[in-house]
Amino acid sequence: MHEPVDPIPAEPARVAAPARRARIATLVALVLVPVAGAALIVAGHQARRHELEGRLAVLVTGLLEGATADEHRGHGHDFGHDRPRGAGYEVGRVVCAVDPFGVEPAGAATVADVEWVYAHHMCAITGPGAGWARSVRASGPIAVRLGDPPVVRVPEPGAGYPERVRRLIPERHHAAAFGGFGDEDAIETARRRFAVATGR
Repeated sequence: MHEPVDPIPAEPARVAAPARRARIATLVALVLVPVAGAALIVAGHQARRHELEGRLAVLVTGLLEGATADEHRGHGHDFGHDRPRGAGYEVGRVVCAVDPFGVEPAGAATVADVEWVYAHHMCAITGPGAGWARSVRASGPIAVRLGDPPVVRVPEPGAGYPERVRRLIPERHHAAAFGGFGDEDAIETARRRFAVATGR
């Protein structure tokens, strides 16, 4: 003889499903809120870093473009300032692009905190008949100490150049130092400023 079996109640299952979904939603929220918060912190840090690099680029560009002929020679830039004027040769204006890739101390958050700026630079000199593509240029990684007076250090070109770059730039920035310009807009802006200066 078979005993009657009570049917499985359906109501608790219907109640359990929404409760399970609510628990899952709570767990997802507990995971996503910190992740979203961390993403906002990272985005804010990157925005501040980008703003600092922009200010440093303007500052270093001004230092390079405002340097005297002797200072440029000291930087290792041969822009022909020592050549005689006349006979169709005129010393022009220096136009630079600067792309910072590091600072010292590492945690510097404002320009006032920065002691050293490490950057890629490209400087060109205007002159008669020379457009941007044919201008005399100097480029590569540099180190600039902000202070009074500021100090610009450029590794000497020629044999042994990579090792001189490594001695000048802290090790944590070596990959960036040998990576070239990361901000192509800086070069394009310098090219347009060069064109305005030369009327070309």
